[in-house]
Order: sequence, then C-alpha cells, then structure tokens
Amino acid sequence: MGYIKSDALRETGFVVLDQYDQEADPKEWLDIEYVDWKSSGDTRFAPLASAFGEIECNGFWNHKPPRTDKDGVFIPSQVEKAPNLTRRAQEPGANIGRCRVIELQPNTYADALYNLHQDDNNRLNPDGTGWVVRGFFNLTDDKDSYFVLRENRTDPSVEYRIALPAGAQLIVDTQRLWHAAAHYGSEPRYCLITSWTSGPELDAYIEKYHGTSQVPNVEVPQDVLDAGQAEQSRRIAARAAALAARGQADQTAMSEA
Repeated sequence: MGYIKSDALRETGFVVLDQYDQEADPKEWLDIEYVDWKSSGDTRFAPLASAFGEIECNGFWNHKPPRTDKDGVFIPSQVEKAPNLTRRAQEPGANIGRCRVIELQPNTYADALYNLHQDDNNRLNPDGTGWVVRGFFNLTDDKDSYFVLRENRTDPSVEYRIALPAGAQLIVDTQRLWHAAAHYGSEPRYCLITSWTSGPELDAYIEKYHGTSQVPNVEVPQDVLDAGQAEQSRRIAARAAALAARGQADQTAMSEA
C-alpha cells in the first residue's frame, strides 16, 4: 500500500517556506523549561508536546503503550509560556507528534558533518497512513549558520546548505535526509522542531507558504568544505575503531531526536 507522502518533498526531501517575521514575536523560547537531551551536537530541548504531556523528550515508542511519532499531547505549563510557538506548530492542522525547541551551542561545518543523522520518525507507523516529517522554524538570527542536508552521510556530491536567519522555515523528510546544523557565533541557536504527519493538511500548508527546494546553497569556501569532509572521515574512523576495540557496533544511523 505504501505511506501517504507529500509530492512537494518527493524530489529533494525538503522544502523551504516563505520567511516568517520572527522579530514581531516575543522570545518565548527563553521562558520555557529545557531538559538535557543530546542530538547532533551540544544540545538541550524544551518540549511543547510529548507523549503524555510531560516535560520529557523520549521517543513515543519507548512509552507504554508504544506508538509512532503522532498524537502528541501539549504541555500546559509550556504552552502558557509560549502561545505563539504553539500556534505556529498547530497552524498546518496536521497531526503533531513531538514538538520541541532545540538549543544548539556553537559548532562548525566539520562538526555538522560528523553529527549528520537521520531521524527515527516512523517507527511503528502503520502502512497506508501519513509519513512523519519535521518542520524547522529558526527562531534566532543565525546569519552565518546553515542547515546541512545530504542524501548520503559521507557523500558530498548531493549536499544542500540552507541559510538560517530568524524566521527561516523548512520542512524536511528527516528519515530520508541526513541533517545537522553548522552554527557559527557565540550564542546558542534556537529552533522550533515539530513532527507533522503528511497528508492534505500539510500539502495545503506547503502550498500556502510557497514551499520550494529551488533555493541557493549557502556558499562555503572550498577549503572549508574539503577540511570538513576530511575531518568527518577521520572522526568516523576513530569512533569505529574505538567501538570495535570494545566489541561494539556503531549505532549512529538513527537518532531519537
């Protein structure tokens, strides 16, 4: 039967929406409660919706009863502090699973390449239902930072680098694409991440905000690209060797983030 997927994401696995006027909204992400939860880099997360409306970030399949990343429960204490972020997450009208704000400390392009990962969005997702993808709304004005997307973790031949000013909005099939952010600067980057179920509601939202993958890549000097690729290879090999010495296999393909 197959899953219900958005045609807009079929070619590249992502779309960029119209930029949002983020400066018009208060900085609600500074008021909500964060928990330590590691993803790709030095991170914390502030959940707005979780499996049962508690301030925690675990995958829905790790709860009882286990289920896929759908039907998240919004957390009253967090929603009260962040009504605008909640409104933005709910605007498409699509089913919502996990919804969180990520706090990412500064890193580099080489760090981003090493931290590239795919998300485990569709574990336990029944065939014939909507495929879970993720929305990324950049909240801080990270003009020197960019999102890195690859079809293959270690192959730079297909690499998208999406700029991250305040109000940048992306929807990404993060179970298909390897992804991480290169975040330059001295302050953390904040981004609202929402798991949405594909279907007519999400398709209409993408169309409303002119979703497109035809956006220019952020330009990065070739020496930085080459050095980042070399450093990724070095770190992956070092990690594999360390794990092999302990008799363990590398389990970095999927992230519960």
